[in-house]
Amino acid sequence: MQTNEIHKILKQNPWFASLPEDLAKQLQQKCKIKHLHDKQLLHQKNDLADGFYCVLTGRIRASNFTLEGKELVLTWIQPGNWFGEISLIDGQPRTHDAHAEGSTTLLRMPKSAFDLLMATHQSWQRHIMRLLCQRVRATFSLIDETGCLSLKGQLCKRLSLMQQGLEEQHQGTMAKELAISQDSLAQLINSSRQTVNKILQGLQADKVITLGYGKVVILDRSILEALSQI
Repeated sequence: MQTNEIHKILKQNPWFASLPEDLAKQLQQKCKIKHLHDKQLLHQKNDLADGFYCVLTGRIRASNFTLEGKELVLTWIQPGNWFGEISLIDGQPRTHDAHAEGSTTLLRMPKSAFDLLMATHQSWQRHIMRLLCQRVRATFSLIDETGCLSLKGQLCKRLSLMQQGLEEQHQGTMAKELAISQDSLAQLINSSRQTVNKILQGLQADKVITLGYGKVVILDRSILEALSQI
């Protein structure tokens, strides 16, 4: 992958796009490419942090397991998004497992390079703090979602957010097709595939979405967003 191709992907992310040009250049120069095959483990819960990552292609599934062995998906990290800074800052172990979904390419900034920037660049510290604030806001939103929304509301909100993220990756163009299975959606809202299928079939009947093999096509995100308030 060429440097200009990587930079184009990185600039799709609002956080990276807001970095001063010299800092963005340093960040990219200090990173190396890492390839993962489908289902390959990047790190396990309780591993020590070894770097700051960005997804270039594919995606990363962040999840934990219950005592009964059921996987609970926290999120999918899509191209252009950075992750891994929390354990680098507080020195604590990773909080979840991270696996590749599909052939996945990452940028990795080693811990030593991250620590050096934190120690020598106040502007880097400010931008990392801003990234952390985004994480906190997203966490509060997730707490609100799981505590207040019905399963249908949770599913509609996740579909809406995924389409929004897809549009950001394609620089604002209308991107409607989400490559995700019903099993994965069920894991995301901690429900069963049968329940998710019933909700999706209802949304399809109402012409909000259409379903395909391993994909959901969004027809009307405004309705999804309205249903997310239920």
